Amino acid sequence: TEGVASLSQWCERMKSVFHISNCTTEKQVKFATCTLHSVTLTWWNTHVLIVGHEAAYGMSWKTLIKMMTDKYFPRNEIRKLEMELWELKVKGTDLASYTQCFQELALLCRRMFSKESDKVEKYVGGLPDMIHRSVVASKPKTMQEAIEIATELMDKKVRTFAEHKTASKRKFENTSRTTRNQQQQQNSNKRQNTGRVYTAASGGKKQYGGSRPLCAKCNYHHDGPYAPKCHNCNKIGHSASDCRNMANTSNA
Repeated sequence: TEGVASLSQWCERMKSVFHISNCTTEKQVKFATCTLHSVTLTWWNTHVLIVGHEAAYGMSWKTLIKMMTDKYFPRNEIRKLEMELWELKVKGTDLASYTQCFQELALLCRRMFSKESDKVEKYVGGLPDMIHRSVVASKPKTMQEAIEIATELMDKKVRTFAEHKTASKRKFENTSRTTRNQQQQQNSNKRQNTGRVYTAASGGKKQYGGSRPLCAKCNYHHDGPYAPKCHNCNKIGHSASDCRNMANTSNA
């Protein structure tokens, strides 16, 4: 395919030079063969020696191209290229590479397309589903029209994909940020609750660690039966009404 591309590009470049320089039909072969080099130039010089200068430079441009194609791309190679062109499809969204390869192969597989419309149909047939129907609906009549329509549609699709990807990324980042904030808030609340529980536990009544039983009447731990506690002198064994300290206070 690399050799095909080189020959195709050379042919197109020569056509452009013919047009720009107003090269006459009679001088096209003479001008084009002056640009040959390496093994191709050797092949041409050998041909001139065999058929003669006048016959060699008297052929048409189309005849020269056919000779070069037959020399460097025999029929079996052309069939391989035709098969490659027949199976050529756009890979992903790389329309530019598809278009370039299609045009290069089409130059050397001319017998596949008797009309411009045949070439357009084959080119459109290799487009991906995302733009194929829209291009068909546009009904392009030339390759240039088909390429321009397909390129415009593909550019729109690529931009849309990029916008959706950016929006999805932004949404994911926002969701992740919200989740992190919620987790941080939950962790903060847990630490605060743990602190409050610890404070409440440490600030409560100290637990009794002795061996005396708990009295159900006074709610204190002591041996023997319940003994009243004086609320006047805080001594156990008598009530406030029998407190001597109260009596002493009254006599004073």
